[in-house]
Amino acid sequence: MLSVEHLSYDYPGTRALQDVSFTVAPQSITALVGPNGAGKTTLLRCMAALAEPIAGRVLLEGQDIHEEPRESHKAMGYLSDFFGLYDELTVLQCLRHQAAAQGVAAGARAELVERAAQRVGLADRLRQRAGALSRGLRQRLAIAQAILHEPRIVLLDEPASGLDPEARQSLSELLLKLRAEGMTLIVSSHILAELRDYSSHMLILRDGRLVHHGPVSGEAEGEAQVAVVIELAEADPRLAEVLAAEGVDSVNVKSEGARVLVPDGAAARQALLRRLVEAGLPVSAFNVERRDLQDAYLSQVKKGDDAG
Repeated sequence: MLSVEHLSYDYPGTRALQDVSFTVAPQSITALVGPNGAGKTTLLRCMAALAEPIAGRVLLEGQDIHEEPRESHKAMGYLSDFFGLYDELTVLQCLRHQAAAQGVAAGARAELVERAAQRVGLADRLRQRAGALSRGLRQRLAIAQAILHEPRIVLLDEPASGLDPEARQSLSELLLKLRAEGMTLIVSSHILAELRDYSSHMLILRDGRLVHHGPVSGEAEGEAQVAVVIELAEADPRLAEVLAAEGVDSVNVKSEGARVLVPDGAAARQALLRRLVEAGLPVSAFNVERRDLQDAYLSQVKKGDDAG
């Protein structure tokens, strides 16, 4: 969907990005992570056609966005880390203004404004001034402006910055909802706790270079697996036999339980659980063990250090 090819960018005296290449999977949420100064904001600005690289290109569905930036902007939404709102305007007026600025046809504006407000949970705040909104609601309004024109890809720079825990959780639910509705998102942060609840992929930048890009599960695209932890109420030596008969990748199997890898899908997990129960095994717990984003990040950074 979106491909970055050999992208490099310079500030005076500083190489901010160095030969960065990757492809973003459709309908994914990519966590763009790295320490301060890694180049995350610069990369997002280049992907949004707001900064011109010195080398390389960004392709959105095959089109070089820097050749046709205005056309590309119709298919993408962008929220900078420091965004501004018209505080004297109401939420409704802000969204109407954004629709006009995006070139949305006059006859379609009302419907898109209403839909954007519904998506971000601001339908009951349309008459409230933007300046009177809380930090979390202002963030929602800014996201509503970024997605109002129904973009296929959305770039968000530090969207959870300054939010309290409740607002951060609400933001996570919103981003997952947008993904379920077909959008592809790239979300940057240097705080991994803000990203772990909704990210499907992770892209690590360090000193302007790409360290890693792939599914959070750490498995190859198209072959994603998750770890499942099985616990038995009492030890049963048949557990290993049943798992072996099912062809499950056994990571750690004992008579009282196991940690195994299965395809990432509800059907595969349901089939395995049904087989364990049918075999008469006293299953007391059957839980998906999602890989912690921080563990995955530190693992990939260590690999990069070892390779260097």
